[in-house]
Amino acid sequence: MLIHDDIFTWDGWGGKLRLASGRCRLRIYDLRQESTGRTAVLRPMIVVVSDISKESLSVRSCAGHIATMVTKSFHIDPSRMMWIEFYPATEYGIKNVHVIPERYEIVEFVWHEGRAIKPRWRPLRQPLLERIKNLMA
Repeated sequence: MLIHDDIFTWDGWGGKLRLASGRCRLRIYDLRQESTGRTAVLRPMIVVVSDISKESLSVRSCAGHIATMVTKSFHIDPSRMMWIEFYPATEYGIKNVHVIPERYEIVEFVWHEGRAIKPRWRPLRQPLLERIKNLMA
């Protein structure tokens, strides 16, 4: 069940200068709130983030910082969360003839003292990929 779908703004490290601050689209799904009778899920909190503009820092460049802020802001246990970055298909070139296909990447973090560090990205594979696409539809 979708419990949050909005623009998330994060503060950077620069104090008043707001260095490394930005915005992204944040969707949070809580699979525990589904009434499908399926078996229990180890990581029922699904967090999907995606870039919203070229002017803002990318979610990839600030993944650990954003994940830390999201878990604190929404009281999410990081050990029960799956962090996914979504990149929609992009067209480019004259008359947009070239296409970069959409991408879903799962990000694994090392959690140290409540902070997400050492992110590791890998492509999201089936059948989980199809499950996430259905959630987002």
